[in-house]
Amino acid sequence: MATVVAQPHYIFGLRTSVTNNVCFFDEETIVFPSGNNCVCYNSVQRCQKFIPVSDRSTGLRALTISANRRYLAASDSGERATITVFDLQHEQGRKRKVLTAGDFHVQEFICMAFSPDTKYLIGQTGGSEWVLILWLWEKQKVLATVTTGSSNNPVTSVSFNPFNNTQLCVSGSGVLKLFRYAEGSLKQTSFPKVESVNFLCHTWLTQDRVVAGTDSGRLLIFESGELRREINLGTAAAKERADRPVEMKKIKDGDVDESCSLGRITTVTALSKGFACSAGPGTVSLFDRTKDDGYRKRQDILILSDAWGAELVPAESQEIHSLCISPAEETIVISTDRGQLYSVALSSTHKNKEGQEHFEFLTQSFHSKPITGLSACLRKPIVATCSLDRSVRIWDYETKSLKLYKEFQEEAYSVALHPTGHFILVGFSDKLRLMNLLIDDIRTFKEFAVRGCRECAFSRGGHMFAAVSGNVISIYSVTSFENIINLKGHNGKVRGIEWGPDDRRLVSCGMDGAVYEWNTQTGKRESESVLKTCSYTGMSFSSDYKTIIAVGTDHTLKEIQDCQVLREVPADEAAHSAVAVSRTGRVVFTGTTSGAIRAVKYPLPTQKEWVMYQAHCAPVTKMIITLDEQFLVTVSEDGCLLISKIIDKEGRRLKAHGQIIHTEEVLVAKSDLEEKNQTMLELKMRLEEMQMENEYQLRLKDINYTEKIKELSEKFTQQIESLQKNQQALKSEKEKQQHEYLENSAEVLEKHSKEVKDLEKSYSQKLIVEHERFKDLQCQAERMTQDYELKLKGEVESSGQALEKQRQKYEAQLQERSNLLAQTQEQAKEQIEDYKEMIKQIEEDEEKMVHEMQIQYEKKLHTEKEANKNLKGETGILTQKFYSLQRQIDDRNNDINALKQERQDLQGLVRSQEGDISDLKRKISGLEKTNRDKDNTISSLKKKNQDLEKLKFVLEFRINELENLTEPQKEEIHAQKEQIQKFKDELLQTGKLNTELKLTTSQLRLRLRTKDKEMHKEMQKMKDLETHLQRLKSELHVCAGFIQEPKKLKDCVQMIYGRYIQPTDMVEKSSAEEEILQVFSLHRGHLEKTVTSLKLRLDKTAEEHERTYTKLMKENVSLIGEINELRKELIIAKSKAKTIRATGKKSSRSRPSSGPTEKPSCEDPVLNV
Repeated sequence: MATVVAQPHYIFGLRTSVTNNVCFFDEETIVFPSGNNCVCYNSVQRCQKFIPVSDRSTGLRALTISANRRYLAASDSGERATITVFDLQHEQGRKRKVLTAGDFHVQEFICMAFSPDTKYLIGQTGGSEWVLILWLWEKQKVLATVTTGSSNNPVTSVSFNPFNNTQLCVSGSGVLKLFRYAEGSLKQTSFPKVESVNFLCHTWLTQDRVVAGTDSGRLLIFESGELRREINLGTAAAKERADRPVEMKKIKDGDVDESCSLGRITTVTALSKGFACSAGPGTVSLFDRTKDDGYRKRQDILILSDAWGAELVPAESQEIHSLCISPAEETIVISTDRGQLYSVALSSTHKNKEGQEHFEFLTQSFHSKPITGLSACLRKPIVATCSLDRSVRIWDYETKSLKLYKEFQEEAYSVALHPTGHFILVGFSDKLRLMNLLIDDIRTFKEFAVRGCRECAFSRGGHMFAAVSGNVISIYSVTSFENIINLKGHNGKVRGIEWGPDDRRLVSCGMDGAVYEWNTQTGKRESESVLKTCSYTGMSFSSDYKTIIAVGTDHTLKEIQDCQVLREVPADEAAHSAVAVSRTGRVVFTGTTSGAIRAVKYPLPTQKEWVMYQAHCAPVTKMIITLDEQFLVTVSEDGCLLISKIIDKEGRRLKAHGQIIHTEEVLVAKSDLEEKNQTMLELKMRLEEMQMENEYQLRLKDINYTEKIKELSEKFTQQIESLQKNQQALKSEKEKQQHEYLENSAEVLEKHSKEVKDLEKSYSQKLIVEHERFKDLQCQAERMTQDYELKLKGEVESSGQALEKQRQKYEAQLQERSNLLAQTQEQAKEQIEDYKEMIKQIEEDEEKMVHEMQIQYEKKLHTEKEANKNLKGETGILTQKFYSLQRQIDDRNNDINALKQERQDLQGLVRSQEGDISDLKRKISGLEKTNRDKDNTISSLKKKNQDLEKLKFVLEFRINELENLTEPQKEEIHAQKEQIQKFKDELLQTGKLNTELKLTTSQLRLRLRTKDKEMHKEMQKMKDLETHLQRLKSELHVCAGFIQEPKKLKDCVQMIYGRYIQPTDMVEKSSAEEEILQVFSLHRGHLEKTVTSLKLRLDKTAEEHERTYTKLMKENVSLIGEINELRKELIIAKSKAKTIRATGKKSSRSRPSSGPTEKPSCEDPVLNV
């Protein structure tokens, strides 16, 4: 197994073939299918989490999410379609259940839906049967099935009633049916006449109301299965008659004016105050509920054209496939038929009801068709892709964003990035174009006559590039744009090229099964490896550039060195389509035709050992590893670009050989620079004017605020002085009241002490009387305890006597029963001995009879039957006697057990009575203690209660007096507090205004600083370019001085040429063609010899095959004869064995309890046979 693997990190793309291919998990997370995964994209953190749908299959057909946003169901098509339910709250989205259609042979589920309580799940099958299946999904149980459509009337949408989990709706072409689950089956509850209407979508608005969209631009609203309203989005007068009620009637296509149909309504979703639906290409309409329970259009939201240059097909023409709304109804996300995701905030639509709103990209613009080309840059963290959607895109794999994007008139087949990241090669059907990557555009500056360029690549140094046209590889100079050399030798189309480390070697592979290594200076082949049985699809150098790793249609991964295949790793059913080798030399990544990515350890193993991940749902077309060894980038025919992290088994990233420095330079056109400079100057002027205005306004505001602050401070000082005076007066009054309260409290304490003394005297007399009563009660309690103890002793004696009597009785009975048991056991033993003797005699008789039967079977058949009947009767009588004795023994054992149980019950009664006696004694002692405690607590509580009542009366009187005094003061304080609060609010407002002004000034200053820095950078770049030009001018000026001295002039020009242009060796075309013809003739002769030798081998093998075939036929004939003879002998032996077994079974029935002694008697006859 590989120690290094690729873990999915980020993906660009969307699967358009999946029904309901976008939905919300929460307010920030959107779930959509991409590649062979379901991606959970967080729009705030801009990160992705991957949920692999299936390890083997790539037939994802539909998605649906539960009402509580916890479970996601995905249907997988194949020979036996399945539905997998995932738990989204789990970190890795683990599988919960896998559902199948039971007895139905289903190849795909077209659409699905969860019930509102997430208890049930429905799935609509396709194909020929069109069956709707209802599951209790947590138990994987099919509850009910019903046929909903046919091949002429296909179903497109199913849903549960959000207010009733037993009611559901099905819509399609000529189909709109309501079902209810009851009594274990799905029963249709409505029969609307809609045979000629093609319904594309529907949704529930209320408990009994459904709105359905058609392909003619109409919205039909049904209540309890009957048509109530019709909204036609195609007419301007629809707004006036949108809410008109209509009678239930058969709807026909002729009822609608074709001229006023706007477009297909492909999706509709309910809102809390209405619904949203697609209203033709690139448009979503929002409807609100009116007071008369109708619906009126509020607003249209459009998809605008992309701001990144001209589009050949406008974005407004995209058809909307899916529409979903966030749980809080704050954002809308849509998916289109071109694989794009758009979003819009509903809050902005509420604010701008009159203005026109438009959708924006949720993440970035994606490819909508298969990606054909992929290239990475050495000096920048960017990747270029081209697709059959006629676009070229530049992606940043570090920031996970789209840098540049441009569409062309023709399909782009191949792409290659220059090592500096400033230029790009794009291959089209008619030309190969070299383009500049500007800051906001991709512009062509040179075209080459290379038709149908399927592969192109820059050299490592960037001074050359190779382009493929059919089976010819052309090498061009980047500086002079001249064709340096053409490499001819492939008989089929070239499918892969790669430059060596020093740009002197170039390796190519093709559909003809050849892998050639070329010398780019001479144009000759240095090595070759040809396998006619294999069409190569991709290859790459190993980490040390000594061997070549190649893949092809023969399902093997090959390592080639010096014209020989060193190793081969066989694959599974899916063939390899692309390959990438790590520069660390630890792992080789391959892509397959099924969309899987395999990580194979290096050096290559001899067996099938790899780590596989099903990343895409279509064949992988290209794959590369970035220069820093951190990411694996793969593209596929499904239009998705996947960025995977390269990590080891411990989760650590690979270390690059050297430090990689990414540059940040960008090409800018001169006209663009001049425009930007002019705009910057205009902005500077505006900034200066704004600064002057802001300073003037700030001064005016400062003056106003200082005046206001002075006025407020004066008012507050006056109010503070008045409050201080009032406070001093209140303090003096408070001191007087405290002095009076102390005097009154002293008088009250004196009175209270006198009353306490009087109470003590009275309560002492009462205590003496109560003490005498307590003594009398103690005497009575002692008498009661003595009487109770006497009674207990009598009861204990009586119960002991009764127990002894019962023990004697039961012991006598036990002795009798034990005697009976002993007698019965002796009788049983005697009977068993008799039975054994009988069995022995019977066995002896049977052995004699069997011996006689073997000698003369036909003569004594009747006598043996009679003897068997007699034996059966005797054995039956004996077995009945044995069973009756066993029953008697069981009955007696039951009686003994019952007696033992009665004895245990009596012992339990005695123990319980003893426990009751001890409990009663404990209760008596406890009651005595509680009586004493209660008396003490009663006396203490009475004293405290009297004291507290006196204090309460005094305090209430004083409180009333104080409240009467403080009421007017409280009112004054409250009024003053209100005034203070008003002043505080005014101060806070002024403070907020000051802070806002400070923030605006600081922001403007920061902007000024950033603009100054940018200006300085641009000026520095211009200075660097000027110095470079001055150097060239000075060197040319020096050369011009040696015009009359040709040798010095030649040396000077050579120095300049060597400094700026590297030399290339030109080869004459005539010599190259002669060498190619010689090689071709040698190659042809070699192939003719190999063909003749192979024909001779074929003839020899055919003759040997005929000889072996005749021998085998003869041997088969003889073996068949022997088998027939053996079968006859077997039939005779089986007939004899059956008769003997029948006699053995009859004898075994006569001895069922003989145990191991019976086995020899049954097996002996068979052994004799």
